[in-house]
Amino acid sequence: MMRLTLSLSDNPATTLVERAIMEFRSARPVVIDGVKGSALVIGVEDLDEARAAEIGAVAGSHAHLVLPAARLRRLGLEREVPGRVALPVADRTRVETLALKVDGRIDAPVRAIDALDEEALELARLSLVLPAVIVVPLAEGIEIDPSLIRVPGEAIRGYRRAKAADLAIVSRAPVPLEGAPTSEFVVFRGGEGLRDQVAIIVGKPDLSKPVSVRLHSACLTGDLFGSLKCDCGDQLRNTVRFMAESEGGILLYLDQEGRGNGISNKIRAYKLQSQGYDTYDADEVLGFEADQRRFDFAAVMLKALGVGKVRLMTNNPEKIAALSQAGLEVISDHRVLGRPTAENVSYLAAKRDRAGHYIDLEGMLACSSKD
Repeated sequence: MMRLTLSLSDNPATTLVERAIMEFRSARPVVIDGVKGSALVIGVEDLDEARAAEIGAVAGSHAHLVLPAARLRRLGLEREVPGRVALPVADRTRVETLALKVDGRIDAPVRAIDALDEEALELARLSLVLPAVIVVPLAEGIEIDPSLIRVPGEAIRGYRRAKAADLAIVSRAPVPLEGAPTSEFVVFRGGEGLRDQVAIIVGKPDLSKPVSVRLHSACLTGDLFGSLKCDCGDQLRNTVRFMAESEGGILLYLDQEGRGNGISNKIRAYKLQSQGYDTYDADEVLGFEADQRRFDFAAVMLKALGVGKVRLMTNNPEKIAALSQAGLEVISDHRVLGRPTAENVSYLAAKRDRAGHYIDLEGMLACSSKD
């Protein structure tokens, strides 16, 4: 008898990763199938006593907690790669201490991770949850609840690259802006996870010549609500104003909130900043490196719009390097300045001193004092 298989998925592996991302964001476990075995994985963000008990019942004494290098450094280890610690008992309080508490300290030997552990961490990163994962290796032949999503580890590893390659324009329309009445919004699907990216074409830039371009990572607090903790809102509006008053340009509004950590982790970091940590130390406490953003898909967006040469408006050397490496010709780079405030001076100084951003803070403060 002939068997009919119906599948409307263009890329089944990518589809499985996207389903796994949704499961992870909903605090449900996922099974990752690796080259040398399978494992049940679950993030620690919403771990409660009931779920910890369920994990303990399944794992016995074989579970372990995978932590990124940044978090291990905060736990007292000099570490440049992730590691794992044994969880002979699925103790929620211990997991929370190791993964999140400011005063947490390592309490057990840290072992090297394997491929499945790295794939579990990458799934957490893609899901924009805390980058700490409980991994339970599964014995061969064990019966797995069919309601659990199963995803190949290789698909998780290749997901970002695949999404950058399949960016597509899904809608576009003129949207007049204050100070820039001739503007068009072009929406792309893809790039990073299950998100949309937006290109704002300001004015009528001549695409046969170098085009003024800014890559602007979304900042809900600064762009929309005018937060004084950063200069993002000023940079956004100043860029649009400059493009409108000049020969036009393209602003890419990229859904990479909190340097790629997501809004919930960004607000967690803000709480730590209110306790005295700078922006990078706060992210490290949460297990994040200095910057999780990627800009390869931004280059794909620009090429899709017909841009080959850019005059890049940025203070960030990483953006310049990323577009150049992606094959765009960066003719020049120009600074984009906001207002220094009592609340954002330390943030601006940290970006200058710790990430090498091109920020003349003294000059900004001098200009501000004259206004």
